[in-house]
This record gives sequence, structure tokens and C-alpha cells, in this order.
Amino acid sequence: MPLEDDFSDIIKKARTGQGFSVADVTRMTGLPGGNITALERGVCPPDRSDVKALAEALGLRPGPLEQIGVEKWEPVAQQPMTWVERIQGSINGYGVQGYVVHDGGEAVLIDTAYNAPAMIEFLSRHRLRLLGICLTHGHADHADGIEQILKFREAPVYLGTEDVDLLSWRPPVAQLNAPEHGQTVMVGRLSVHCLATPGHTPGGICYRVDADAQRICFVGDTLFSGSIGRSNPSTLYQTHLQSVRTQVLGLPPDYRLLPGHGPATTVGEERDHNPFASDH
Repeated sequence: MPLEDDFSDIIKKARTGQGFSVADVTRMTGLPGGNITALERGVCPPDRSDVKALAEALGLRPGPLEQIGVEKWEPVAQQPMTWVERIQGSINGYGVQGYVVHDGGEAVLIDTAYNAPAMIEFLSRHRLRLLGICLTHGHADHADGIEQILKFREAPVYLGTEDVDLLSWRPPVAQLNAPEHGQTVMVGRLSVHCLATPGHTPGGICYRVDADAQRICFVGDTLFSGSIGRSNPSTLYQTHLQSVRTQVLGLPPDYRLLPGHGPATTVGEERDHNPFASDH
């Protein structure tokens, strides 16, 4: 699976997140504005001097940015896990993925993948008792379809308070839960820990699962392999970086990271290869 973001996406996210215009970046780098626009549109490949200048101006790590923009780095492919099922969906041709975490006949959903029928089919086929829908944030590609799932099986919906207004359909108050940072949801023998990670949205949440064989964090759009999601609104950019650097990449390096778009990765790989990570 290719990276969700390429070089052009990364530099545009870093520029707009900090409120810089193309003219601002031109002044900081000495690169012509037309060149910067072309790089952001992906119509010309960057050279190493472009990468170095843009990384310095935008506060990105030059080594990882060069690996993605010039050397075309991709993460090592991850092996599937018996207790996590990835469900894929599409919204207007744009791919999205959610997950079913299950153990001992019980399950929670991590986002809806904009594909409630596939979620329901998996739960039915494996005769799993739904204990909750854990939303990383309230955007439609991750949250739409919860009404269909709740008609199939009533369960609490976990979502950050600040993201409730983003939902196109709001569950009954009795079913809507705003998890506190560190709150745990049990699924069979598995513990799902809620991590407050504002940035991509004001109420963003990641979900960490500590299993004996494999430790995992479901990161939604907080982090992509080699990048981060867009900060919404852009004023949350610095908050977003803090969430990525402390809550997600502060986990031990063997943690597998499962995002809402693009390939899976690990904390160790992102510390080494993500331009938005802090130097270590």
C-alpha cells in the first residue's frame, strides 16, 4: 500500500498549518514562488537542495523529508493479526479503513470505514457481541454509518466532546460517551486505552491496545506513515504536533500504528522516517 501523503502533501500541510503563504516561504528559502507551488502540486520532483531549504523553513526534519521526497521510502509491510480485522471503505473514491478488535466473542469497532454493511457482516459472521464503537474523530469517512450499526446492535459510542458537532448523525445522549484520557474499554481479555490526541480535530482520540503478542495504537488521522493528517482548524497545528510527538511517538518503538488511511507502520519507523517527528 503506498504512503497516504507524498512530498507535496507534507510541505503543504506544514506551510498551511503554520499560516505561511507561498510568498512567506519564498522569502524564507529564496526559492521562486512558482517552484514552491509546483512542488506542492506534485508536478515536479524535488531535488536535495529544495528539500533542505523547505525543511528548514517549515520546521520539518530534513533527513526524513529527503527519504520520502527523493528516495521514496516506504514502511516495512506489517503482518496481519488474528484479533484485528481491517475493514476497507471508500468515500467518493477516497479509500478509508476502520478496524474490528475482537477477543472471546466480544468486539469493538475502531471507526466505521464508511462501510457499515461490512462491519455488520463481520460481526454477524463471527457471532461477535458488540461492546462499543470507538471513533477516532467525527469526520464522515470515519464516523458515518453509526446509525446503521446501532440499529443492528445497541452499544455505546466513544467520541471526544469537541467532535460531536462534526457528526452528520448524532446518537442518543445515553449512547454517547466522551472518554477521558486513560480510560479503558475491555474487550474479552484485551484492554483498549483511550488517548486524547487533539490536532487533526479538536476532540481527536487514539486507542491503544496492549496484547501479549503485539502492542497496537489505532491513530485515525492523527498520524499517517511518514506524515500527519491535516490540522482542522489550522490553528491546531502545534497542538497536533504535540499529540503526535508525545502521545503517539512517545510509545515504545515496537508499537504498531494503524491509521485511517495508508499503510500500517510502527513507532520506531516513524521516529526515524516521519518529517513531523521530533529529533531524538
